Amino acid sequence: MRFAVKSLLPLAIAGLAEGLGQQPVISFTSVHGAFQLAGGSIARPQILVSSNDYWGVIRAAGDLATDFGRVTGTNLTLSNGEAGAASAVYQYQPAAANYTVYSTNGTGFFHGPNYTNPSAGDTVIIAGTVGQSKVIDELVSNNKLDVSGIQDGWESFVLKVVDNPFSGCPKAVVIAGSDPRGTIFGLYDISEQIGVSPWYFWADVPVRQNKNIWFLPDGKVQGPPSVKYRGLFLNDEQPGLSGWVSWNFKDTPYGDGYNRDFYPHVFELLLRLRANYLWPTLWGSMFEVDDPANQPLADAWEIVLGSSHTEPMMRAQNEFGTFYINKGLGPWAYNLNNKTIDTYFEYGAQRAKPYARNSLWTMGMRGTGDTAIEGLGSQAIVNMLQVLVEHQRNIIEDVLDTNITDVPQMWCLYKEVASYFLDGLQVPDDITLLWADDNWGNVRRVPIQNETARAGGAGVYYHFDYVGDPRNYKWINTIQLEKTAEQMQLAYTHGADRIWIVNVGDLKSLELPISHFLDMAYDAEQWGVDKVDVWLSAWAAREFGSDFAAETVDILTRYGMYAGRRKFELLEPQVYSVINYNEADAILEQWADLAADAQAVYDKLDPSYQAAFFEMVLHPVLGGKIVHQIQISAARNIVYANQHRSSANAVANDVLSYMNDDGNLTARWDDLLDGKWENIMDQTHFGYDGYWQQPMRNVGPALAFVQPGVTATAGAVGIAVEGLNASIPGDDKYHANSGNSLTLPSLDPYGPATRWFDVFSRGTVACDWTAQADKSWVKLSKHNGTVGPGNGTDSRVYVSIDWESAPQITNNTASTIKFTTNCGRRGFGAWYGAPTVQLPINLRTIPSNFSTGFVESDKYVSIEGPNYQRIYTPSNSTSSNITYHTLKNYGRTYGGVSLWPQNAQPVTPDSGPALEYDLYLFTNASNVNVTLYLSPTQNYLSDRNPLQFAVSMFPAGSSQATPKTVRFIGDSIGLDMPPSWGYAVGDSVWGHHPSHNTTTRWNVTQEGAYKLRVWGLAPSVIVQKVIVDLGGVRSSYLGPPESFLVGRDQEGAFNGTSFANQVTVLGAIGGSKERADDANGGDKIMVGTKMTILLTLAVALFASL
Repeated sequence: MRFAVKSLLPLAIAGLAEGLGQQPVISFTSVHGAFQLAGGSIARPQILVSSNDYWGVIRAAGDLATDFGRVTGTNLTLSNGEAGAASAVYQYQPAAANYTVYSTNGTGFFHGPNYTNPSAGDTVIIAGTVGQSKVIDELVSNNKLDVSGIQDGWESFVLKVVDNPFSGCPKAVVIAGSDPRGTIFGLYDISEQIGVSPWYFWADVPVRQNKNIWFLPDGKVQGPPSVKYRGLFLNDEQPGLSGWVSWNFKDTPYGDGYNRDFYPHVFELLLRLRANYLWPTLWGSMFEVDDPANQPLADAWEIVLGSSHTEPMMRAQNEFGTFYINKGLGPWAYNLNNKTIDTYFEYGAQRAKPYARNSLWTMGMRGTGDTAIEGLGSQAIVNMLQVLVEHQRNIIEDVLDTNITDVPQMWCLYKEVASYFLDGLQVPDDITLLWADDNWGNVRRVPIQNETARAGGAGVYYHFDYVGDPRNYKWINTIQLEKTAEQMQLAYTHGADRIWIVNVGDLKSLELPISHFLDMAYDAEQWGVDKVDVWLSAWAAREFGSDFAAETVDILTRYGMYAGRRKFELLEPQVYSVINYNEADAILEQWADLAADAQAVYDKLDPSYQAAFFEMVLHPVLGGKIVHQIQISAARNIVYANQHRSSANAVANDVLSYMNDDGNLTARWDDLLDGKWENIMDQTHFGYDGYWQQPMRNVGPALAFVQPGVTATAGAVGIAVEGLNASIPGDDKYHANSGNSLTLPSLDPYGPATRWFDVFSRGTVACDWTAQADKSWVKLSKHNGTVGPGNGTDSRVYVSIDWESAPQITNNTASTIKFTTNCGRRGFGAWYGAPTVQLPINLRTIPSNFSTGFVESDKYVSIEGPNYQRIYTPSNSTSSNITYHTLKNYGRTYGGVSLWPQNAQPVTPDSGPALEYDLYLFTNASNVNVTLYLSPTQNYLSDRNPLQFAVSMFPAGSSQATPKTVRFIGDSIGLDMPPSWGYAVGDSVWGHHPSHNTTTRWNVTQEGAYKLRVWGLAPSVIVQKVIVDLGGVRSSYLGPPESFLVGRDQEGAFNGTSFANQVTVLGAIGGSKERADDANGGDKIMVGTKMTILLTLAVALFASL
């Protein structure tokens, strides 16, 4: 095989270990009372295990011995206390190749690790499972080891230094687990803390070398995880993972090489990440069939094997089609073929029986190939499923010869199955209800009412990858950790703590969200909603070293927001506006800054770290930058072509160049580490054309070219302005025929600092041009220039106002900007008249008694949700502990605000608090739209208790207007999500698309101060943005930039030209970047990471002390 573990980092690290979020037990410097494990007087330290312990425990002890070698250069030896002992063996009987009638075919064995002869004086670690390991049980019975803190616990362990544990051994560290995985997690805890990342293979994180390793004197007791079953679903694995597997592992008789050589890499990763549960690959494979060793191997490794929502009773989805339908044994339809299907289920139980201790059974049944059952009404399906599950349970009970209530089972209420539950589907109490998200990271349901008392409990099936409507997303990581934390903690606080499993597609590129998800599942209390930045700091320090952790945190926090705005596969040229609010330019500048920052860290890293940093940080940043360059440039090309600009062709060529950059980035993956990951990034991500499925080849967006050898009919020089597609002189569909004037958006003291117009070539000759405003206090960034062949550069001119020189009166006026060229008739065509640009100017001011709040400009007020002025509490509030909580670095631009705590019950405007925003409005309008941008939450309390918000807007000092309460999420029926759900998840908010119901209408009768109150009437109604439209809002993706805030912004210094030119936004650009850093200390939301990495690590490492 071509891949090997990366070379060890030649740099020794001193001080405490960096085990992510774990109580430290390892030091690389001597401290009082510490016990030296490596680098001392013992030349070959030894690990002692018991021969009667679980094979998976012994195997993991072998990993720890090897990990010491990776770190120190000298492996520890492994002994079972017996001289001349053969290696440990796991024995099994593989299933025979008859997949309709169960039988076995001989005996198989898994060997290793190898033992060396015992040496009591060299023994520094003793590892074993309570009740299974002779050596551990002797320590307990001799009162040398106290295991009362983990007795009968799930996956718990104790790490402790024991004096004189047995004859000839003066001292040793004892790792004792309450069960086999408890012991394994204890072993890997030490591996991680001595410097072996869980991602040493899958992400090529280098191992940090240290010659001296000490175990701290206090040891630790680790109790059970927050969530019982924590795992991954390898899915949607073609072409990326399967392409890589096909090159590196021998094909199985039925397809790509998902076999006994591949899966140990997955099993080891799971265990090192303190996970325990796996749904194997599905698309083109059959886990138990492809290699008969796969199922016993999972058991041997102590991995809990499950199967996906569409694969009941421990049988792979493709088995029925391959061995039953293809052999004429009837359809996958229980109402037509129940006897055959029951025997199919029985075979699955028989095959799994030897491995039942590490099996979690998927119950129920769906249609063929991840579809709904067809041809029956809902009630008929409910009745059929209840009979089917009763049969499944009887089969398990008979085959395993056990009480079914002692067997772990789950029923995944995925897609249409959730609606059956609402229609009365009765699920036995001991079966775990595995609720699902909407495939886009929004939990559809949590346990409610008496469901929280069910013996089987509840869990969540979540997605970091998806194939389906509205479009696949499976190329690279687009997950915002802050959103994952909010949604999974929402589920956890409502009692979904039995199973957390996440669809991870190809696994590669999702290292970051996988780690975060599983760490939350392991310790939900430690890694709560507000601890994402702390977690990320610890993760970055573990993977890349603490010297670069703060920079890496800042990069990845911004990346999560930028990528989470819209999945890369859903980006299209029309998404970001190239004419309004400078939106597209700001997006590109944010990505350019991010890429420059990521490249700077990459360049400073020791070369041994660079592959890992490229895989997990630099590549997704560069990939995200390129896809935005392609799509936004394609949009600009179309606009320019419609304006007949010569530069349209250059922009089109830029798109082709960026497409090449994307291809080269994939080629860089293929060349990385001598081709270790070749084919892993083969996933297409351009060319979706209205169909949700992946394109078969990357295809760039449509482009337009102007004829280069002929001048436009309207002349060689054209003019376009901010906010319009139109150009002058000449005719087009965007303005009146023969019109020779365009109007810019207005300027006033509380709005954007500048507006712009472009002067550009539309012909074959070079022309000098001039521009002049008719008012001296209207300033142009340039007054003349040249456009045309040989110059090739369009001229962008920024228009601003010298407010100190402007008339100090309240008045609405306008300025006319006139243009000339030196090209005569060839410059501006004689048939259309001399072009002009009009600039509306609003000379106005707010009263001095308006001391805080947002000020209207350009006929709108735009507010980032967390920037409320206060929380309003009604006089008859029913609960004093219900408030609002700001989610920092969350959503599309800045943050979000949610009712809190997360397990609070829904409120009404009469009983619950509201966010209160102060406004000053100039425009009288009888139909003012107040639109909320809300996170794309689902009705997680069921459609019968849907999520709602309420709004009231009224003049300050007057009585509150009656709040308007709105249900903004419709019902889910069958396979269908709520109406317009596809737009919500595509846009990452409810409220952007016209079909969304997040707008209320109000009457503003006069200029003055107003109060706007917004109620999120349940947790997870998350307000990201509030837009008050008095008739001026123009089309954009992110909405208008945030308005001027009195008390924060200063007249004359306020920029406001784009969403990213705000001091509070995450990823501020231009001069706002520096002001954001200066203002960061007092804001509600931290921009970037301002804490020092040492403090962050201290919090993370000592959290459980």
